[in-house]
Amino acid sequence: MSSTGKKGAESKIVVLGNAGVGKSALVVRFLTRRFIWEYDPTLECTYKHHTTVDDEAVTMEILDTAGPQYTIHREGHVRWGDGFVLVYGINDRHSFEEIQNIKQYLDDIKKTNLMCVLIGNKSDLCHERKVSYVEGQNLATDMACAFYEISASDGGEEISELFHELHREIKRRKQMEAKPRRRSSAHQVRNMFHILFKSPNGKQPFSPSSPTGKQQFLVPP
Repeated sequence: MSSTGKKGAESKIVVLGNAGVGKSALVVRFLTRRFIWEYDPTLECTYKHHTTVDDEAVTMEILDTAGPQYTIHREGHVRWGDGFVLVYGINDRHSFEEIQNIKQYLDDIKKTNLMCVLIGNKSDLCHERKVSYVEGQNLATDMACAFYEISASDGGEEISELFHELHREIKRRKQMEAKPRRRSSAHQVRNMFHILFKSPNGKQPFSPSSPTGKQQFLVPP
């Protein structure tokens, strides 16, 4: 809750990619601004993070998944998430190629326009590069998502920005999806009152301000 008592915006974000590409380092850098050198690639952790985006209180739940080598794709992860961070290592060609399989799996389950961002991690290891920057850009274009090439070891501000931008996209999507439901609900209410109170001769019901004394009904516009 914010200081005014109003509930802040919420986002559920799932971080996916092969083991060893730096998913945990990326998440921990965002949450704590620290870099970790060692981690267990078989573990999955969910973090709840309270922050501020565009002067609004935000709660992000971030699921740091194990690589597909250690866990079968879990449908529950996909259905739980509002948005997805897809990570590969620029020094690991196979991890880059695996992104397309992960994206296809997400599309098969979500069956809607997917909210995701593509991350080429370990940009500090340019001397070991196996995936070019242009290849990352082209894949992001094909997937219709934003692309960042970063280093979890020293890219604090960029990492914060990518999570914040994904939250903004999730928020916009939720607002767009909520509008048709509100209009549909109001339309259904108007139809209901029209059917219930329509006069026998087919004329419109009396106006709420009619001098006949009929009961007034307030229908959403």
